[in-house]
Amino acid sequence: MRMEIDKISFLLGILGFLFLNAMPHCTAYNVHHYSFILRETKFTRLCTTKSMFTVNGQWPGPTIHVRKGDRAFVNVHNNGEYGVTIHWHGVRQPRNPWSDGPENITQCPIQPGKSFTYEVIFSEEEGTLWWHAHSDWSRATIHGAIVILPKLGTSYPFPKPYAEQVLILAEWFNGDVKEIIDNATATGGDPETSDAYAINGQPGFPNNCSNETTYRLSVQHGKTYLLRLVNSGMNEEMFFGIAKHNLTVVAQDGAYIKPITTSYIMITPGQTMDILLTANQAPSQYYIAASPFFDSGAPYDTSNTSAILQYTGISTLPASIPYPTLPNVTDKAAADNFTTRIRALASLEHPINVPKQIDTRIIMAVSVNQILCANASCSGPSGNRLAASLNNISFVTPKIDVLQAYYRSLPKVFTKDFPNKPPYEFNYTGDVGNNTLYPSLGTNVTLIKYGAAVEIVFQGTNVGNAENHPMHLHGFSFYLVGTGYDNYNETTSPKTYNLKDPPEVNTIGVPKNGWATIRFIANNPGVWFMHCHLERHASWGMDTVLIVKNGPTKETSILPPPAHLPVCS
Repeated sequence: MRMEIDKISFLLGILGFLFLNAMPHCTAYNVHHYSFILRETKFTRLCTTKSMFTVNGQWPGPTIHVRKGDRAFVNVHNNGEYGVTIHWHGVRQPRNPWSDGPENITQCPIQPGKSFTYEVIFSEEEGTLWWHAHSDWSRATIHGAIVILPKLGTSYPFPKPYAEQVLILAEWFNGDVKEIIDNATATGGDPETSDAYAINGQPGFPNNCSNETTYRLSVQHGKTYLLRLVNSGMNEEMFFGIAKHNLTVVAQDGAYIKPITTSYIMITPGQTMDILLTANQAPSQYYIAASPFFDSGAPYDTSNTSAILQYTGISTLPASIPYPTLPNVTDKAAADNFTTRIRALASLEHPINVPKQIDTRIIMAVSVNQILCANASCSGPSGNRLAASLNNISFVTPKIDVLQAYYRSLPKVFTKDFPNKPPYEFNYTGDVGNNTLYPSLGTNVTLIKYGAAVEIVFQGTNVGNAENHPMHLHGFSFYLVGTGYDNYNETTSPKTYNLKDPPEVNTIGVPKNGWATIRFIANNPGVWFMHCHLERHASWGMDTVLIVKNGPTKETSILPPPAHLPVCS
């Protein structure tokens, strides 16, 4: 009997040890599970009904809710007609590029009838991010928000709002989006522009057949609301405002900033902003509106989109709903007046760590180009094919994803020779002639040592068609330490850097015929995509890949691949 009691005590001891050992792993973060079913769904907008590719039949798609440091497993089942991947925009995915998502960069597409479960690892992000398809132009209809609340026991660095609401800016195309980009790719011409913008899936006033379905945001007088704004748009930056109400911007790209009170904001495709709105005007209805900021000669969607801010308890509707005064579509000064005010919060609770000594410096010329077509047979300028490049290399997406090729040492998928400066210097923002109109083609990547302090200078050019380029880097948030117009000067430009409280972001606008400098510590081993978030430019080759090599330990190395990665066809 004594022996049996001893055995039981021993087993209970072992179980207690295992339980206590497991506790930190169980309580360190919460685990969330989501199911995404990709399928065609019919929608009617602008008096036009069409079928479009969606998640769970929704446009925009479902919102993911987590807390800082949590983990989400998202099972994606593709009931569509072609392969697709999902990217978790702004989520750093520490050591886990396998679930980052860009097609043929970190994975091959999930084919029709197949499934793949993404492990989304949250770390330092807090605020609003978003997810979207990362295959061709499918993100136009496959996207949604990610809400990252503070850890339990902590709070916002501002008074807790009465309520929160996600607002997603998007673009509506009357035509089939895949057909639009496939046709443009086949002919070499500019893809068709969208037919309307939308707020939470509705174009609103003044668009055709849209007044009755306008999105409405209900508010109580005197209350403060947190608006989580996402620009999921394909090709246009947007001005945004609410009639007769000020906005207080408190976060960008999942990181807090010093509060900015303003009557409007400018937000590029890919960016997110957290905005405090106090309902302090006379109880009534007010238009929420967004209109494009576009400083280029390329085609663009000239329309506006609107929603309605509606105070509760109003008995009489206004004869005319006030509409916000937004800057003109080409008002570069208005865009700069907002973006140059953005500074990191840089508080004790939300510190920053800006690299001061740089190990790896890359100067990257950003251009729109052309590729020669035989007998001037394409639909671009002079019968050529439209293209785009970084350092005069137009990126070619491989058939096998770069991550697998790197991890398994597969040959002839990419080359490790992306140049750390433009092939030759020229007057980037002046009269460029035809010097760099025609780029080389290649899958050229940059290898970076683990732990290196990296500086990248994006130099906009006047090649092809100059415009503002929203550049996005996967796997990192980085510090935007400086911007300016004209050519970057290696002596004078760094003197203008803000190294005290630069914003920590994942997507930045490189000014038209100007430059922008970012810095970060390469402490996330993996294969990470970098590209313009104007979708037509990304399609034309304004992309590259950064590979951060493994560090000296298992904990500073890429995680092993999951068991059931999508198969490359």
